Amino acid sequence: MKIIFIGLLFLVPWSIPQAHTQSISDLNWPAGFSPEESSFYVENQIEIQASPEQVWNELIQAETWSNWYYGASEVNLLDDNPGPALIPNSKFSWKTMGLEFISEVREFQPHTQLSWISSKKSIQGYHVWLIIPTETGCRVITAESQNGWLTVMEKLFQPKKLYQQHEDWLYLLKTRVEQKIIQN
Repeated sequence: MKIIFIGLLFLVPWSIPQAHTQSISDLNWPAGFSPEESSFYVENQIEIQASPEQVWNELIQAETWSNWYYGASEVNLLDDNPGPALIPNSKFSWKTMGLEFISEVREFQPHTQLSWISSKKSIQGYHVWLIIPTETGCRVITAESQNGWLTVMEKLFQPKKLYQQHEDWLYLLKTRVEQKIIQN
């Protein structure tokens, strides 16, 4: 009888929930910033053994980025945002890759997507973070598209710098979130 029951289990069409499959190509990029239209584009991803909520809660703490990620410094939330966390339409000033920027949050979908735009005369960028649930936690994708004359210099003299900084940012985010889980 047990053998028949086990055999029947394999015949039943099980419905296993599938992870959310949103990808970078599904996004509604601002005009001129889609990967195909931009002058410079990088995309990185990492698996994190933590819930999307845990990753999101760390990621939006912009004023603390410089405590754990070397590529961000002097991060300050502007306007009426008391900080330290980003909120919809937040503006923040910061330094990254040796340049000072004022960035504005354009997409704020809790636990799913955070995007901001940064603009100077020499370079304009659109940075996206996607958090996609998986069976063991989540996959985090970060992508940035850039335009402006400075991107030509970047492509010629430092073509892998932005990619490497995003790799490091993802790895440090993963380490920080997973260590917090272990400590709790």
